[in-house]
Amino acid sequence: MSTTERPRILVVGGGYVGLYAARRILKKMRYGEATVTVVDPRSYMTYQPFLPEAAAGSISPRHVVVPLRRVLPKAEVLTGRVTTIDQDRKVATIAPLVGEAYELPFDYLVIAMGAVSRTFPIPGLAENGIGMKGIEEAIGLRNHVLEQLDKADSTTDEDVRRKALTFVFVGGGFAGAETVGEVEDMARDAAKYYNNVKREDMRFLLVDVADKILPEVGPKLGAYGKEHLESRGVEVYLKTGMDSCVDGHVKLNNGLEVDSNTIVWTAGVKPNPALARFGLPLGPRGHVDTAPSLQVQGTDYIWAAGDNAQVPDLVGRKNGNENAWCPPNAQHALRQAKVLGDNVVSGMRGFPQKDYSHANKGAVAGLGLHKGVAMIVMGKMKIKLKGRLAWYMHRAYHGMAMPTFNRKIRVFADWTLAMFLKREVVSLGAMENPREEFYEAAKPAPAPAAAGSGDKPKAKAS
Repeated sequence: MSTTERPRILVVGGGYVGLYAARRILKKMRYGEATVTVVDPRSYMTYQPFLPEAAAGSISPRHVVVPLRRVLPKAEVLTGRVTTIDQDRKVATIAPLVGEAYELPFDYLVIAMGAVSRTFPIPGLAENGIGMKGIEEAIGLRNHVLEQLDKADSTTDEDVRRKALTFVFVGGGFAGAETVGEVEDMARDAAKYYNNVKREDMRFLLVDVADKILPEVGPKLGAYGKEHLESRGVEVYLKTGMDSCVDGHVKLNNGLEVDSNTIVWTAGVKPNPALARFGLPLGPRGHVDTAPSLQVQGTDYIWAAGDNAQVPDLVGRKNGNENAWCPPNAQHALRQAKVLGDNVVSGMRGFPQKDYSHANKGAVAGLGLHKGVAMIVMGKMKIKLKGRLAWYMHRAYHGMAMPTFNRKIRVFADWTLAMFLKREVVSLGAMENPREEFYEAAKPAPAPAAAGSGDKPKAKAS
């Protein structure tokens, strides 16, 4: 840690907003003007729109993450968690990965903790559900699905096969629809290499309590996405929730019951619950309440943006929606981070703040290889695309939005190689417990049982 007497700008979180805001601040600051400290439990930022493609093997998992220390060489990067914030003393308590917690003073504060999966007290969900918020979960899902194909191919028990080849996805937004589309694609390709597993043996279910999927791209494209997934054999159940999934026995509230080893939960997100301990003003759903300038209400040294912030949508309000808020997506997070970074530097220098205002430019979604939907907003005109052209738009947009030139090149290289090489369909499930095999080989052999142990001693012959 730095021992400098310069003002410290503490950035809590290293995701979209944390990374981009820190970069912007470092770019705008004069040399030696302040110390920028970024605190996050992980030493990398994850580009979440690529998680479905990482789960399907279209992109190498390492290319979906951006190492914070490489991208922010002029900042302090601390791997740990901010557990409490004392606003009166301007001190944060840091809990590192190892060792005792310590206090870190700051002068300016940026809250960029993002969101976590929104779950409900459904019996069996915590024990059996798989999330899709991090690269670890994407890798785990890929390995898990391929392991289910291995299991089904090697057994003659029909109940085991049926449970292994049934895949349930809960949540029909971007994360759910894109993940089921990509995973179904991967499983279809992988089945070509199994003697006893065919695509017809598999069952994919997409469940959502809403009356449509992909609401971000509009009702018509959402309906197309539903029809497209159904044409590939995915069962889509709308206005339907999951009541329980104890021991993999999934019960839906429409009466349907299935057994499944794979239950993927993508039913929305909520602000990081740690925000409740920081003493910040929160909105009704737990977001930090901010002004249009991204300053936290009632403060002049704290800013917040992204998924953990309740940011007024000035464009929507100008168009008559007085209660419009910026949706929690990457499009807004990236742009908010730049305005936030500028405002932090302006606030440090005593200059006025700038309000955040951005008109929605549309949305894109990939539903597997060469399949997608896209809605492009150009002024008052909306261009709706579907199929291969929309998939190209999806890849082009997110490929260019990927942070750093290094990662852009790696992602485009993965896509280019995939045009000429077949998809990898190998499971690396041992990655989750890499020491298990070595432990079995190295652990001490059990001591032999004592002779005659458990028996009564025999009397000697006289």
